[in-house]
Amino acid sequence: MHKRLHLGKHDKKKKNDVDMKIAVIGLGFVGLSLTAVLSSKGYKTIGIDVDKTKCRNISQGISTFFEPELEKMLNDGLKNGLRISDDFSLIKDCDYIFVTVGTPQRPNGAIDLSMIKNAVTSVAKIIRSNKNNPIILIKSTVIPGTMKDVILPILEKISHKKAGKDFGLISNPEFLQESSAIRDTKFPHAVVLGGYKTKYMIKAKKFFEKLHKKTPIIVTNHQTAEMIKYANNSFLATKISFINQLSNICQRIPGANIDDVAKTIGLDPRIGKLFLRAGPGYGGSCLPKDMKALIKFSKSTGIKPILLDAVEETNSRQLKQIITLLEKKLGNISSKQITILGTAFKPETDDIRDSVAIELIKKLLKKKARIIVHDPKAIENTKKVFGKKISYESSIGDSLEKSQCAIIMTEWKSFRKINNNLLKKMKRKLLIDCRRMLWDRKFDVDYNALGMGKEI
Repeated sequence: MHKRLHLGKHDKKKKNDVDMKIAVIGLGFVGLSLTAVLSSKGYKTIGIDVDKTKCRNISQGISTFFEPELEKMLNDGLKNGLRISDDFSLIKDCDYIFVTVGTPQRPNGAIDLSMIKNAVTSVAKIIRSNKNNPIILIKSTVIPGTMKDVILPILEKISHKKAGKDFGLISNPEFLQESSAIRDTKFPHAVVLGGYKTKYMIKAKKFFEKLHKKTPIIVTNHQTAEMIKYANNSFLATKISFINQLSNICQRIPGANIDDVAKTIGLDPRIGKLFLRAGPGYGGSCLPKDMKALIKFSKSTGIKPILLDAVEETNSRQLKQIITLLEKKLGNISSKQITILGTAFKPETDDIRDSVAIELIKKLLKKKARIIVHDPKAIENTKKVFGKKISYESSIGDSLEKSQCAIIMTEWKSFRKINNNLLKKMKRKLLIDCRRMLWDRKFDVDYNALGMGKEI
């Protein structure tokens, strides 16, 4: 355990921003977004990843995933001297080292710390011979206690140095949304810094105050910072499950409109309008994983998370609502041709991790349905999951050819182009709109929108 330091005057020698070196370890969604933004702002930045192919692509200005504005920002950074490598020794003289590697979910719901353990082990080996005193910031999502009980001991044991004296160690959770990662990186709603009130915390706070002017900086301890990230995501998941529960009720009330309900309650400042968009359930790389991890962690502390369990159960039931409606309309769906419009978990991304659409396809395949999918960005990632088990089409029209039902799962703008001419291609004209994108149109089909009670 490192002790709190009483600070006097700051060192006379201060490194200018232009001389400051920053390393980002792990070039996934969070790491590459951060690397691109920092380097585009002129900071001397080094991006590190163990995947050599990924490093080669990024060095050429090619992102390994789709995110609006990312490649432009990345190429701006490369023009400013951004360096990408798999060589950890390049972090040796860095002033700030951000660790942004993944903490995926284990089958039992707990998080897998193997990647972050490997990353901090590599960092510890390098800083062992450092002359300067770097600040290590952990952006990876970890359960409360991980910094003190896992990461700190690894760093101190292998580096033979003391946190708070020879290097700084700070929890710095991220709050990025896919499809707006660059904006969220540049203009975060808050910056959380968890750790002890050492000279390194003061230095980090000043760095972020300059980087993000007018953004609130929350300084707290490690455990609280770790908990903030889970609290944030679990509350967002709760809002989604809440509005989805109301959506199911509205669907049973003739003429009821869940969007009008959500819009109106969202005007109440105590509630807020965000994450009140009813749909087939939450997905993506964060909410499902973090909910399961928090539930698992809560139970390990002796707390039964009744509300969190209900949120997760409500989310899983949304998928059953779609299948129940489908079978009500088609009967036995074995050998029925069903079109899935959208496999990305949200628009403007190619990410299908924990996508509800992917889970829906898996369940429909078990029922022997024949599946055709169309997605503007996520087809290649979808192929990695299903291969030749399903069919893929590059246009909406081709995906509807001879289909007996089309299900809109992702709110891509292009799906608003669906009209009667396209729907004529279907063998049976049944459309299930999980996003209510087309509810105000006149269609010559059996149109069903989740959350919209049909007039009697």
